[in-house]
Amino acid sequence: MHKKLIMIVDDDVYIGDMLEELLTKNGYDTMRAYSGTEALLALSTRTPDLILLDLMLPGISGEDLLPKLKNIPVIAVSAKVGIESKINMLMNGAVDYITKPFDNRELLARICLRLRENSTVAGESLDYGNIKLDTLNYSASVDKKEVKLTKTEYAILLVLMRNKDKVVTKERIMSEIEIYTPDCEDGALRTHIGNLRNKLRLAGGSDCIEAVWGIGYRLKN
Repeated sequence: MHKKLIMIVDDDVYIGDMLEELLTKNGYDTMRAYSGTEALLALSTRTPDLILLDLMLPGISGEDLLPKLKNIPVIAVSAKVGIESKINMLMNGAVDYITKPFDNRELLARICLRLRENSTVAGESLDYGNIKLDTLNYSASVDKKEVKLTKTEYAILLVLMRNKDKVVTKERIMSEIEIYTPDCEDGALRTHIGNLRNKLRLAGGSDCIEAVWGIGYRLKN
């Protein structure tokens, strides 16, 4: 099986070495860059499957580099913890954001999720009853009639449809939709799911989203 290639862009040699060791142990190939300029040069000859991008870089900063990284999922890595910083990175093209210091297990989980999403972006079609999701066009339909969803509602439905035989915990849903709703909490999640449920029902779909008390949600027949 082809190993996924992850590019580490960080001028801190210690952190870069730690990330390289962690990723290698978990079955990834790696490439390194220590500045924004060096990253652009390396990308001219080799294309990784994902980039871990530190924001505090010499020369071209991570913020300035991010818009130049096209068609490659980028996880921004920074000590900045404010919601504004996180939203700015996501709006400028990052698919995810993790703050230093981070738990290695969380980082690996986020990498796995973003690689999986990127591998299906070229046209995965998901069906559940008369509901269909087209991940190429980010669209949802019921009986071939388009349903207008917000980004957050679409992301929630995508998570549920990819796990249609399972109960998905609230924590996992909130983690996977964080790129769309960075400050989503339990109450807000219930509101988003309620709105999604109503839109699907009004479009002719059944009331197929079931709350599993104290755990999360699942699709039901």
